[in-house]
Order: sequence, then C-alpha cells, then structure tokens
Amino acid sequence: MRLGRFGMPKEDVPMRGHVKQQSTMLSLSSPGDMVPADHPLRRIKPLVDGALARMTDVFDDAYAEKGRASIPPERLLKSLVLIALHSVRSERQFCEQLGYNLLFRWFLDMGTIEKPFDHSTFSANRERLLKLNAAHIFFEEVFGQAKQMGLTSSEHFTVDGSLIDAWASLKSFKKKDDDNDDPPPSDPHNPDVNFRGEKRSNKTHESTTDPESKLARKGNGKEAKLSFLANVVMENRNGLIAEMNVTQATGTAECDAALDLLNELPGDRITAGGDKGYDRRSFVSGCRERRITPHVAQKKRYSAIDERTVRHPGWTVSQRVRKRVEEIFGWMKTIGGFRKTKYRGRERTEMAAMLIGAAYNLVRMANLAA
Repeated sequence: MRLGRFGMPKEDVPMRGHVKQQSTMLSLSSPGDMVPADHPLRRIKPLVDGALARMTDVFDDAYAEKGRASIPPERLLKSLVLIALHSVRSERQFCEQLGYNLLFRWFLDMGTIEKPFDHSTFSANRERLLKLNAAHIFFEEVFGQAKQMGLTSSEHFTVDGSLIDAWASLKSFKKKDDDNDDPPPSDPHNPDVNFRGEKRSNKTHESTTDPESKLARKGNGKEAKLSFLANVVMENRNGLIAEMNVTQATGTAECDAALDLLNELPGDRITAGGDKGYDRRSFVSGCRERRITPHVAQKKRYSAIDERTVRHPGWTVSQRVRKRVEEIFGWMKTIGGFRKTKYRGRERTEMAAMLIGAAYNLVRMANLAA
C-alpha cells in the first residue's frame, strides 16, 4: 500500500476515465451557452436583427392573417446570410448542418430540440421573398446602419464590375431558330455536342437552360463563358458596398450599370473612381451631366479624361483607394461562393448577390466597430 500526503494510505485508482453509457436526460443549457463569448457572429447578430426588425411591416403585408403558420421570413434571410458567411455549398447541406450545428441554431434563435426546416422551404419561399424585393431592402437596411455608425463616405466612391458564371453549360448554347430535328443523343444527361468551326454569338444563339445569360469573356485570349455581370459601388472610407446590381453581360453593360447605380446615391458633387475600362466618353460625359467627377484611370491613347481632372491630388487618392474594390469581389467569390451563381435568371442571381453583399458589409462593420 502506498502512503499519500500526511502518511495516510493511498488507494490505487486508475486514471483512465470511462465512457458513460447513458447520456444526459435533462439539460438547462441553450445553444447560446455553447457559443464562445468572443465569436465573430456575436458582433454580427445584433446588426442582422436590427435590420430585420425594421422590415416587419414588409413581411406583414406578404402573409395572410389567418392560416397555417410558416417559417418566419426573418429566419430564412438569416439562413441565407449564414450560408454566405460560412461558405456552405448548398441550401440542402445547410439544412443538414442545422440539425446538429448549435452555432447556426443560436444565430437563428432556434431551440436545442426544435426540428430544422426542410430544404424545400427555400425554393418554396424564395419566390415570395423575390416579389417582396426583400434582399434589396435588407441590403439597404444594413448599409443604413453603417451610415448611422459613421463608417461610410458620402462624397467619394468607386465603381467596378465582374463576370459571374451562369448556371448553364456551353452545350445549352444553341441557335435561336434551331428546330431540334437532330437524332436523340446517346446520353440525354450529358449529350455529345460538336461546335468546332461554328460561329456562335449572342445575336444568333442563346442558352436553353438560362436564356438571360450571355456569352462573355474577361479579356483577349480568355475563354468565353455564359455569364452575368455583377456591378458594385464602393464607398472609399472603409470599403463598404453602397450599391450593387446584376445585369446581362453585354459590351456596354458595365458602364451603363455604373451610371445607373451612381444615380441612386444621394448628394451632389461626388467623385467616382474606376479602372481603365471606364475611360470612355459615354461614361465620362454621363458622369459630368450628373455633376459627378470621374476619377477613372487614363488610357495611354485616346483618353476621355483631361488634365483638369488628373492634376488634382484627389484623383491620385481615388486611384490608390479604388483597388480595394477587388477585395469585395474576392470575398464574394471565395467566401460567399459567388464565383458561379446557383440560380437561373437575372433576378434570382441578383437576389443572391444582394444577400452576399450584405454579408460582406456585416463582416466589415463588425470588425470596424470592434
């Protein structure tokens, strides 16, 4: 027998623990008790709840006063924000994780024993949220909070656009007047298509999967893909997204969309930075007609920007700050999973872009407020 402290006998107890076969039957803890106090979502959740609280009247007008209760639209919007923040691959995978992820349950204000909703809920309620324009309103409410926090600039902005791959294959890009008299393919799910030597353009061809997508390429020597064009306006103080939309990828869509977004900005005598792609007479003259100073990069030949704009130090500052707009598209495509849209049609793709853009602003606002 071994002697312990003070000469008392010490029993030989094994140090290895044993697994209890019976789990805890009753628990007084909530999902929030399991979330660390310094978790980043704790700073984001009050911002999301504040934006959704101001949308109560919008949701009340879309639902009947009597009938079977549905899943709250606030919970669906928060779910879509979570999908963007945590790079969840699909809505089906999110509903699967919602069954055991206490962090997601706490963010959605769900109890521990509450059953997760089915993945078909997203597709069934997306059309209702689309008709309500809920994604745009939510984006504006989030950016409105940034204004109240003093994180935005009201004078200096930057415009840019980026191609987003459409949810359609190049095999679906066929002639518009095609009568489909060809013999049936050997594999209907993955047919053999030979378009070598065939001239294909948006004037003569369109996708049978997503007719609103257009064939576009990022530059000379790059492959052409069916795409949409995502456009953003960034405020230059902290790099937050002030306005954004999704348009068809045409030759002049980037400059036209930038002018439309700049019209939505309040105030007068603002500046708009941009890369050389915006050094066009149509964009520069359009900005000057709207009393906007174009701080775009100059082309080496045939520049539409004259020396009266370049000589000011503000133009140099705008050229330095405008490069931060690439961080927005980098986050949206890598973290938000928006390199390729998961939806068909421009409206649904724009709805997804607005929610991912709101998620980006929430991350920036939470970090700046901390």
